[in-house]
Amino acid sequence: MKQDSLQPIVSLLESISPLARLKLLLLIGAGEACVCHLETQLGYRQAYISQHLMALRQAGLLDSRREGKYIFYRLAKPEVLSLIQQAAQMMGVELPHMETVGPEEQCGCPTCVPTHDLVSLNQT
Repeated sequence: MKQDSLQPIVSLLESISPLARLKLLLLIGAGEACVCHLETQLGYRQAYISQHLMALRQAGLLDSRREGKYIFYRLAKPEVLSLIQQAAQMMGVELPHMETVGPEEQCGCPTCVPTHDLVSLNQT
């Protein structure tokens, strides 16, 4: 068996192996989220989250879209959740229940503040 043919698998596993990245994938897998929501849910600093999001994007696991000054992340390869679930089952680990990220107080992103409210916020 040619070892080089296994390199994509090694790269994928290395990409998802840090604990913070597993948590990000599980949370984003529950529904699209912006960094402000990820920061609130996970308790990590924005810069730390951004570094891991960049690595996951470079690995082809995340897609993003911009809405104004906010960037929203979603899974590019939802199959990665099955891989994580299978690994958890194999190791006898129960994965935490992740819910779709909902609106946060004091957050000005478009998910939290309806568009008509953003206009009034900008005028104050």
